Formats: sequence, structure tokens, C-alpha cells
Amino acid sequence: MYPNLYYLVEDLFGIKLSALKLVNSFGFFVALAFIASGYVLYSEIKRKEALGQFGFIEEKIIVGAPASIMDLVTNFLFGFFFGYKLVGAFTIENALNNTQAYIFSLQGNFIAGLIMGFLLLYLKWKEKDKVKLAVPEARTVIVWTHDRVGDIVLQAALWGFIGAKIFHNLENLDDFAKDPLGALISFSGLTFYGGLILATIAIIVYIKKYKIRVIHFADAMAPTMIFAYAAGRIGCHVSGDGDWGVPSLSPKPFSWLPNWMWGYTYPHNVVNEGLHIPNCVGNYCNQLPVTVYPTTFYEIIIMFLLFGIMWMMRKKITQPGILTGVYLLFAGGERFFIEKIRVNNKILSLPFQPTQAELISTILIVLGIVFLAMSKKWFPKNIVKS
Repeated sequence: MYPNLYYLVEDLFGIKLSALKLVNSFGFFVALAFIASGYVLYSEIKRKEALGQFGFIEEKIIVGAPASIMDLVTNFLFGFFFGYKLVGAFTIENALNNTQAYIFSLQGNFIAGLIMGFLLLYLKWKEKDKVKLAVPEARTVIVWTHDRVGDIVLQAALWGFIGAKIFHNLENLDDFAKDPLGALISFSGLTFYGGLILATIAIIVYIKKYKIRVIHFADAMAPTMIFAYAAGRIGCHVSGDGDWGVPSLSPKPFSWLPNWMWGYTYPHNVVNEGLHIPNCVGNYCNQLPVTVYPTTFYEIIIMFLLFGIMWMMRKKITQPGILTGVYLLFAGGERFFIEKIRVNNKILSLPFQPTQAELISTILIVLGIVFLAMSKKWFPKNIVKS
């Protein structure tokens, strides 16, 4: 496992770059997942624009205005934090021994922070000054739906992270009660369905503001979400963030199958779960005492296959709402069945003692069936409401 990119680069290339200890592997791969998913969404929206399912709106912008106080302050603060922490990581002794503790501490290099802050402030002022007009003027520009993909991805990332944190801590109230601050700022501990729910609400509010048709957008998001889940799970697996399975005590079914695909101990996992690895020195020196099913790896394979199916069928389905229904069935079904071999907290007060994910998966499956059955009635092809 590679808790941060330092260990990944050292293992692959034999190069030791201390700065990479600041880059958490889980966050790095999730960021790549968002970027790649944004491209998938952009491509699908462009295709739907050509079909007339999305249009554009006209917006007025102010051209030629100087940098505002808010622009300058924002750039200064961003530059200050960047310089304060990044330079501080190399000038403060042992700062990189525990990168998470350092990042959320008050330690840093004040002088470097001021230099970087004023540098970014100046660059923002210079950027605006180059295009400044004697009298700023209002201009009307055309904004297509695909032009908003960047903002949509940022909305999904922000609210998805918040939702994932909230649902994870609701699912693990005992751990949260022991260390509330640590649970909130930890790089690990995210529940996908929490992110899905809150991000969905936020995105619907955002796109309705710009009169983007919700059902067409949902259909465009359907393959994107499957892809994003699969790509995001790479970060979970590479870092060993705790999303593994129950002990794999049964014999390996196929002799040709690598041992780690059936049972794995997640050495050097980012959550420091398990027993100490002999002769290991450093912050990430634990591994599980028994082999467990690498469920994150299974999910990566399954979800990429499901994405391929959706990507191939998307052009053949012309009825609005069907792709959304298929996504709900795929996402709910995959997670429901993987829960059977995945470590998770059960809700003991309910019949059959389901997990939080099993309950939400069941709801998604039911919603998927409803969408498939009712889409033709709810979303006539020629009359689609926002």
C-alpha cells in the first residue's frame, strides 16, 4: 500500500522525494478521478447538445474592471497558506514524519507565506491591469451547458466530500465521539452514498438555476457516475483506507489467481490498522493479521465493466430517464452484493441487521425499477420539463 506518493515513487522508481509525503495517495487518485470524470461528462453533454437536449443562455459580464479587493485578498491568502505550509514542510524538523498532523497544525514558515502571498496578489493585479479599460463595460456572452462542467465538478467535489464525511461519522458514532476533530479532518473515512446524496442535491439546485433540464443532465451523469466510482476506488485500494472485506478464510477458487486478489493483508495501510510489520520504521508500519477480500479491487473491475456497458448503450437509448434508471440499478446492485463480503457496521436495531449501504442500495434499486417503468410516462421525448 502507498499512503502517499512518496512511497509509490520510491517503490516504482527507487527515488526518495520527501515533498511527495504531502500528497496523500487517496486524495491524489480521487482528484484524478474527478478530472477524468469531468471529461467524460463534458463529452456526453456535447453529444446531447448536438441532439438538442441542452441549449445555452445569455449572460452579462463586466469587462475591463480592475482587480477587486476580494480578488487580491483571496490570492494573498491562498499564496500565504501555500508558502507557509510547503516551505515549512522542508524547514521544520520532522514535519514530514506525520504529514496529516503537520498540515492541520499551526506550524509553518511565516516569511515564506508572506512572500508567496504577496507574489500571487501581484500576479492577480497584473493580470487584471493588462485588460483594464478606462471605463469598464458590460458585454453579453453565450454560455452553453458544457461550459459549466468545471463548476459542476467543483460542486460535486465539495458537497460530495462533505456528504461522505457526514454519513461516515453517522455510521461510526462511537469513533466520532472518541475523537470528533480527528474524525472530521482525517484523510480517510468517507462514505460514497453520503457524497452521492448531498452532491446530487447541490447539483440539482445549481443546474435548475441555469435552466438545465434535470432528466437529460441525469442521463448524461449516469455513465459518468459509474466511471467516477470506479476511478475513485483506485485511491481507496492504493492507499488501503479501510474499505476492505471480511477475512478470506476459504481456499482460493482458481490456482492461476494471484494470492492478493483473493486474500490480502494491506501492508502499510494509511489507517494504520492491524499489527506492526517486523523491522518496519516510520508512520505506516501496520498490516492486517489475517488476509481479507480486496473488495476495493473487485469494485474497480466491476464498475469499469458496468461503465463500458453504459457507454456502449447510451447512444441507442433515446427515451429520457432510462439511463438514469440503469445507473440506479447498477450502482445499487453492485454495492448491495459487495456488502456481503465487505467490512461495515450493521444497524443492529433493524430486522436482518442491514448496513447503511445496504439500505441505501435497496432504495436505489427500487428507484431504478421505478424509473425504468415510468420514464416513458414521466418524460415524453418531445416535452421534458426541468
